Amino acid sequence: MTEVIAAIIAAVVAAGLTFAIIQTIARLRRNDAQSEAQRIVTQANQDAANRLKTAELEIKEKAIQQKAETEKEVGRLRDELRERERALDRREETLTQQGDALQKQERIVESTQRRLTEKLEISSRQNEELGKVLEMHRQTLHKLSGLSREDATQRLLTTLDNELAQETGQRILRHERQIAERCEALSREMLLTALHRYAAAHTAESTTSTVDIPSDDMKGRIIGREGRNIRAFEKRTGVDVIIDDTPGVVIVSGFDPVRREIARQALEKLIVDGRIHPSRIEEIVGDTEKEIEKFIRHKGEEAAQEVNVPNLHERLVYMLGRLHFRTSYSQNVLRHSVEVAFLAGMLAEMIGLNGDLARRCGLLHDIGKAADHELEGGHPKIGADLLKRHGESKEIVHAALGHHDEIITEYPYTMLVATGDACSASRPGARRESLERYIKRMEELETIATGFPGVEQAFAIQAGRELRVLVSARDTDDVRAARICRDIAKAFEEQLTYPGEIKVTVVRESRFTEIAH
Repeated sequence: MTEVIAAIIAAVVAAGLTFAIIQTIARLRRNDAQSEAQRIVTQANQDAANRLKTAELEIKEKAIQQKAETEKEVGRLRDELRERERALDRREETLTQQGDALQKQERIVESTQRRLTEKLEISSRQNEELGKVLEMHRQTLHKLSGLSREDATQRLLTTLDNELAQETGQRILRHERQIAERCEALSREMLLTALHRYAAAHTAESTTSTVDIPSDDMKGRIIGREGRNIRAFEKRTGVDVIIDDTPGVVIVSGFDPVRREIARQALEKLIVDGRIHPSRIEEIVGDTEKEIEKFIRHKGEEAAQEVNVPNLHERLVYMLGRLHFRTSYSQNVLRHSVEVAFLAGMLAEMIGLNGDLARRCGLLHDIGKAADHELEGGHPKIGADLLKRHGESKEIVHAALGHHDEIITEYPYTMLVATGDACSASRPGARRESLERYIKRMEELETIATGFPGVEQAFAIQAGRELRVLVSARDTDDVRAARICRDIAKAFEEQLTYPGEIKVTVVRESRFTEIAH
């Protein structure tokens, strides 16, 4: 019995201890939960404060970015405004030059009027003297022939008019024919002599915008991951890189020939090097630009030394070097300029002018083509402005401005440069056209000719140097055929631009066919 009671007491004590322990553990858990809740609240307040600071910083960054974009837009608008102001200045200068030219023409007209007035006065005096002589002849004829005054006067005037008209016409025609024949012979001899003395080995060079690659796997390396390499290359060089399905070739496309050449050489170096990534692209393109700059200056100095034109401004030498990368109808413009310089110098020496000045005019006549894609206007106007800014003489400026016969020729050197330019462009092998341009030119010739009434068919032959036109024999006589031929030639001169000349032949033919049974 005692053991049972002891066991019961022990059980009661154990239950009490267990209850006490459970209560203690519960109290401890409540305390930990309160601490954790306090910690979570503190952490949440801290996170909210941090996010508030981050939002404030983002708002400030966006405000700074917006301000920068606004300043950039304002700068761009200012640049556009300055560019428009420069364009207005150029137009004002052009108007001033035109005004000067008009004043000069007015002075020429006034001088011509004075000369005409003097000639009229001389003619009046001569007419008075002739009247006196005629009066004496009238009186003599009246006395000798017994004719009336009116009959004698009429016969005498008729005789004198016929004799004077016939003799004057014959003399004028004879002198004109002799002068034309002499001038044609001298000009032909001078041109042949100049061309014989300077015979260039070649004047046309073909440039390429393609880069050969060892394998098509290189195309992927050039493009890079997600187009990173090709975008970096195009942004740095300013050209377009065309990668298509053509095996072993990558095409470089760009309007600026210098940029295109830099891109081509840089891409070749990158392919050889094998390390193609944005930083390496930046390095290679920078080195290539420096090399091209040196090459351009070397080419300009080389051309000036070849033609013996000293003391050129550094900017003009650089622009001459840029012409090495410019072609016109596949003719290298720098070699064309050198050839024109030699021809103009030889012609000038033959007629007693300054050969050195003529060579300088010929070398610099196409200098505007080095910057015609950067400025407004044609290359003669751009070249003339460039030469004037760098201190060249008025003869050289006028030769660059008027070598395409767009203005009145004031100096003989302009005509010499125009002659040399035509000879260099039109001689066989100097220029060639692409197939598309060649076909288009042939079609233009035939289209213009067939647009005239009475023309049945037109055929361009001799590579576009000659046009055969068939007209209707029923609706067109010989006089009208000659007029059609002249009108077609005039239309070519007004509507087309071409080197050399185009021969137009109009054929009018009548055919009759009978069959004998």
